[in-house]
Amino acid sequence: VQLQASGGGLVQAGGSLRLSCAASGRTFSSYAVGWFRQAPGKEREFVAAISWSGGGTYYADSVKGRFTISRDNAKNTVALQMNSLKPEDTAAYYCAADQVSFSTAVRGYDYWGQGTQVTVSS
Repeated sequence: VQLQASGGGLVQAGGSLRLSCAASGRTFSSYAVGWFRQAPGKEREFVAAISWSGGGTYYADSVKGRFTISRDNAKNTVALQMNSLKPEDTAAYYCAADQVSFSTAVRGYDYWGQGTQVTVSS
């Protein structure tokens, strides 16, 4: 599966952005999908994940209550709605997919898209 992340941009603190991860292939529903982010000089960290059917989700504590992950298997897309953004949310955001694991770990995903930059100004 090939993944394409989009929707990043520059936003003021308190604002919102909606990221999208578009996937190629006809078996997208067989992949769990995660969003991760990486700020300069820091390790890539987990943000949110959604199970194959969309019935299960995980969130990092730092985004719980502000971010919402969802998927539309008919359109082969996963969205990350980000509200009440903070300067510390500034990072490159990556979507990732895996057929076997539904995980919060970077190593749990075999397929990665390119990053989309999110910058939150104070």
